[in-house]
Amino acid sequence: MLRVDTEQKICDVGGIKFGGQPGEYPTVVVPSIFQKGDRIFEGAKRKEGFNEKKAEEIIKNAEKISAEAGVPIMADIVANTGKEFEVFIDFFTSVSDMPFCIDAWVMKPKLAAARYCADKGLLDRMFYNSITVWEEDLETEIKTISELGIKHVLLVAYDMADEMPSGRVAGTERLLDAIDAAGASFESMFVDSSNMNGPAGAFCSIANRMIKEKWGLPTSSAPSNGSYMWKAARDMWGFKGWSGADASLEGLSACLYHDMIFSGPMAGSDRVIPAVAMANAFEATWAFAESKELPKDPNHPLFKLFPDFVEQLSNM
Repeated sequence: MLRVDTEQKICDVGGIKFGGQPGEYPTVVVPSIFQKGDRIFEGAKRKEGFNEKKAEEIIKNAEKISAEAGVPIMADIVANTGKEFEVFIDFFTSVSDMPFCIDAWVMKPKLAAARYCADKGLLDRMFYNSITVWEEDLETEIKTISELGIKHVLLVAYDMADEMPSGRVAGTERLLDAIDAAGASFESMFVDSSNMNGPAGAFCSIANRMIKEKWGLPTSSAPSNGSYMWKAARDMWGFKGWSGADASLEGLSACLYHDMIFSGPMAGSDRVIPAVAMANAFEATWAFAESKELPKDPNHPLFKLFPDFVEQLSNM
C-alpha cells in the first residue's frame, strides 16, 4: 500500500504546502543557484560577481515551468560566507517571491545568513538548510537559530555506522532528541534522508516511508547527488543520455515518499520539473486506486495536465 497509517504533518513555507499522505500534495522541487560551477558565474571567480541577467532568466524560466506543470519550487541558495549570502539573498528576493533555503556546508555562514534573513523579515519564506547529525556543536546551532526565530528547518539524517534505511531513521531520532534537549521548537521540521548515489535513492525512499510512519514528518532527499556524481553516464551516453537518467531518478524519488527533492542546478528545471509532474500524476493515480481520493492541492499536476483523465476518475 502506498499510503501510511500515521497522521501526516503538512508544512507551509512561504505559501507552499507539502507533506501529508502520498498523492495529496505535489513534490516540491528545490533547485540550487549560486552553487560552485553555476553557469551564472561564467567561468569567473565567485568574488568577481555573477551575471545578473542570466541568473534572472534562469529563475524566471523555472517559475514559468513550475506554474505550467503544477510543481511548486523553492530555491536552494548556496554560499560560502555570510557576505556572499547577503549579496545572493538580496538579488534573489529582488527578482522573485519564491521561497528559498540557505545552504552552506558549515555552521558559521549558515548562522550569518539566518541572522540576515531574520533582520530582513524573510523568515516566513526561508528554511534553514540544515541541522545535520555530523555538526560538532549541535546544541549551539539549535539554540541560536531558535533564538533568531527561525520557523522552518531541514534535518539531514544519516548514520555512518548504518547505511541501511534504519540508519536514516536513527539519525532522525538523534536530531529530534537534540532539538528537545535544547528546549527548541520550530513551526516546520522536515527530513532529508541523505542520498549519495543513484541506486541508494531506494534506501532514501524506504527510510522516508519509515520516518513518515514513525513521526508523520515530511521527507526529502537529493537524488541529484546521485545523478550529478555519476560521471560515467556522460562518458558513455553524453549529456542527452545522462539527462534521461537524471530525470528518471528525480521522478522515481518524487513518486516514492519524497515531499521535497533537491534537484541540482536551477538551469536544469526544464528537464526535472516535467519529470516530477508526471511522477506526481502517477503517484496521485496510485493513491486514488487505494483511497478513491483525488489530490488536495487544486494545482496538482494531475489536475493541471490531465483534466480529462481526472474527469474519468471522478466518475469511477
